[in-house]
Amino acid sequence: MITTDFVPGSPSWLDLGAPDVPAATAFYGSVFGWEFRSEGGEASDYGVFRLDGKSVAGIGPLTEEGARSAWMIYFGTSDADATAEAVERAGGTVRVAPMGPAEGEGRMAQFTDPQGGQFAVFQPGTYRGLEAADTPGTLSWTELYTTDAAAAKEFYGAALGWTAEDTPLPGGGGTYVLLTPAGRDKEFMHGGLMQLPSEHLALNGGRPYWHPVFATADCDATVAKVVEGGGTVQMGPENAKGVGRLAVCLDPAGADFVVLQPEPEGSDG
Repeated sequence: MITTDFVPGSPSWLDLGAPDVPAATAFYGSVFGWEFRSEGGEASDYGVFRLDGKSVAGIGPLTEEGARSAWMIYFGTSDADATAEAVERAGGTVRVAPMGPAEGEGRMAQFTDPQGGQFAVFQPGTYRGLEAADTPGTLSWTELYTTDAAAAKEFYGAALGWTAEDTPLPGGGGTYVLLTPAGRDKEFMHGGLMQLPSEHLALNGGRPYWHPVFATADCDATVAKVVEGGGTVQMGPENAKGVGRLAVCLDPAGADFVVLQPEPEGSDG
């Protein structure tokens, strides 16, 4: 599970690069009940989504020419500079070098894994990160679609210290890899990765990509709000045994995310 204990290697923040920030804030507000607050006053380009007064994500305008609208997931680190060095040693690329004063709100850096998946890290300062997680309307899981699961396991293990556990998908659908921060038990499992052929990754031009999974108390009702708000549904809603009821969605600008209604404890699915 994802927690707000800020375990190194566990997701600690996420933000959305949007071509139209007001339109995106209206969409996610209608779907999850999020409220938007600008971080620098009315003129600021970056702001934070809050649910019941707690920060759950950030949003800002797309800054890279030709980039698609997408969610960026930040994993916690105690030393962004050391992580950047580890990423490069493991064969990854530093897209945005560590920045931000070490004694300020925090330091961040953005990277690309050897297969092309983009991710980031956040070193907390006075700002810690997510104030709510693993409850309806908040981040509950992270997922990587990659073209080479074995290489991805090796890279993230070396760069972020994650441990990986293979588990078969139902119906002979392949293997899903469960990811856990270094030195933690399965209670802190925070994400997974799955190998897919490049033709199934058309959303990102055939390249691997991460996406967030948001918890919901009612998957079907949330999906209805996605559609009402101008978004689309790529898959589902459908039941996944041992997981819950889920759907893969796109917001109106094409950023992908998953909504998941967790299976009740003790359920047989």
